[in-house]
Formats: sequence, C-alpha cells, structure tokens
Amino acid sequence: MHHIRAVVFDAYGTLFDVHAAMARHAERIGPQWREISADWRAKQLEYAWVRSLAGSGHHRDFWRLTEEALVWAAARHGIVNPAFLVEILQSYRHLEAYPEVPVVLRHLRDLGLERAILSNGEPGMLHDAVHHAGLTDLLNAVLSAESVGVFKPDPKVYRLAGEHFGLAASQMAFVSSNPWDVFGAKAFGFETIWVNRTGAPGEYRMAGNATEVRDLSALTGLLHR
Repeated sequence: MHHIRAVVFDAYGTLFDVHAAMARHAERIGPQWREISADWRAKQLEYAWVRSLAGSGHHRDFWRLTEEALVWAAARHGIVNPAFLVEILQSYRHLEAYPEVPVVLRHLRDLGLERAILSNGEPGMLHDAVHHAGLTDLLNAVLSAESVGVFKPDPKVYRLAGEHFGLAASQMAFVSSNPWDVFGAKAFGFETIWVNRTGAPGEYRMAGNATEVRDLSALTGLLHR
C-alpha cells in the first residue's frame, strides 16, 4: 500500500470498544450485560440504516438513535431504572479505545500519513470519545456523517474523506471492524482493511477485496514506507 496517503478509520468498534459502556456497569447489571450490550449495538445500527433508507425527512442523529436503542434493549431485558439508564448512556460518550490505538496512530503520523475518523457518530459524541481516549493530537480530522444527514454505507458519507484531504478514494485506506462498512468503503473505491477482532467468518466476499487483520497493530506493517 505504498500509494496510500491517508488512513481513515471508523470509530465505534474499530477505535473504540462499543461494549465498554455496558461493561463499566457489569456488576450492577449481572452476567447478562454482554447480551444486553450486543442487543443495544444491533438496534443502534438497525435504526441508522432504516432511517437512511426511509429518506432525509426521517433522519435523526446517531446520539439520539443510541439513546433510543438503549431504551429498547433495557426494556427487553427488564432494566427499568431511568437514572441507571442515563448513567449507562453517558458512559457511551467515554468509551475506552483499544490498547494499540495510540501507538498505531503515532506510527502512522511518523510515516507522514494523514489520519482521520469517518463515523456515523454525532460530532459531540465523537469529540467526547476522542478527548477521553487522548487521541485529539493524533488525528488530523474527525468527520461525521451528520454533515450530510445520512449514515454509512451511503456514498455521500465516504465522499467526506476525499473532500477533506483532496485525495482520490484509491489514495486512502479505510479501516473498519464492521463488514458492512468495509463493503461500502470498497464499493466507493477505498483500499480497505477489515479489523476482525473476534475471528468472525468473512462476508460480502471480503476475501480478495479487503485486507483482514486481527487488530490495528498490523497496520504498522501494512503501511510501512
């Protein structure tokens, strides 16, 4: 990938552990916290896709959808304390970054590569997550789908990276843990890297279309110069 001039990262699930918010309250929730967190994440994404498909008149920002998804997951699992739900929701603004993230971003900076987040997240929640993780000075840009009023994998979102850096999609690597996101980025023209932390089976014909890595530390080898 010697032609790559910028590396664009998805945020949630790629740089930040989406299950960290629920894990922080695991003792109060009990052993089912993982299932609840998985339901929360699934419904969050579902709401984003459905509203995108329904048209611009039905758009709501990702923070509102995150809250609505939590309310649904809590109701399904019998969590009825509103104050506790507020605590869990606020924890989503301060997710933990995966351990290798700062080291990898520093390495890419030292290589002279531009670095950005391109996320469905609402700007405020992205700002809080980046600040909490100490990544502010390691990124050139934090780009939100909110600026175009639709969510990934709509091409309008991926276009934001090229517009910001003045680069063709083929000059950028897009990194995500979400197969649907990798598919959308590849269709747009990015070089794509799938972060498969859980060893999940491939889908969307990933083989041959995306480079698969187990965590972000592999980027230091892929993007060396």
